[in-house]
Amino acid sequence: MENIIEVRNLTKAFSNKIVLKDVNFGVKKGETFGFLGPSGSGKTTTIKILTSQLLHTTGEINIFNQPLEKQKKHSYLRKVGILTDNSTLYERLSIYDNLLLYCKLYEVSKHRIDEVLKDVNLLKDKKTIVQKLSKGMKQRVVLARALLHKPEILFLDEPTSALDPVNTKHIYEGLRKLNQEGTTIFLTTHDMLEAEELCDRVAFLHQGKIKLLDTPQNLRLQFSKGSISLVLKGGNAITVKNDAQGAKQISSYMMNGELLSIHSNEPTLGDIFVQLTGSEL
Repeated sequence: MENIIEVRNLTKAFSNKIVLKDVNFGVKKGETFGFLGPSGSGKTTTIKILTSQLLHTTGEINIFNQPLEKQKKHSYLRKVGILTDNSTLYERLSIYDNLLLYCKLYEVSKHRIDEVLKDVNLLKDKKTIVQKLSKGMKQRVVLARALLHKPEILFLDEPTSALDPVNTKHIYEGLRKLNQEGTTIFLTTHDMLEAEELCDRVAFLHQGKIKLLDTPQNLRLQFSKGSISLVLKGGNAITVKNDAQGAKQISSYMMNGELLSIHSNEPTLGDIFVQLTGSEL
């Protein structure tokens, strides 16, 4: 599958501080790509460069098979959706009227408003004035605005950071639906559970450099210690090796009716990040 985003040797410096150092990655068309790391690792800087909000210092960026600097800004922004920490709304207008303005800008039907508000669980609140909304509700309105024109690429910077679990679930469902319809999603987050839930591939960013890039499953297998945990009758928990001897032990417990549960001891993405960098997220 072809890459819709290609980044080669990307560097970004602010005065004497280098924020991104020789960053290389590609995002395949139609995938959800996670850019993971703690606050201050360079995630937001990367997404602002890719959305033409910042200029990079050195390196090459190709999006839609064309250098980013050669993209015509108006036509480029019509093909992408953006949610970043500086996304703003018209505070004195209702949710509906905010989105109506962008319907006109993107030349999409106003009927699309109810569809995106349903995806972010705000349909019943569409007549509410924005300045009366909580921070989490405003974040959902901004996300709805980014979804409005069904962008070819959706850039999301910490999209669920201010949301409760119920609304986070609504957002996940809406993002999966959009992705299934063909939208490529570039997601920055420090939430490893979110990355496992949504992403086809993930890149670990630490101190401005990519340390790992692969599918969540491949990364878990790569860092697995090769053991299996068992819970037996009586509540006893034991660990066996994932080999022929371990298989015999498991078979014996099953034959004797002693086995209650079994699971492999694969690390989480958070565990892998800590092991790789020595840093907590």
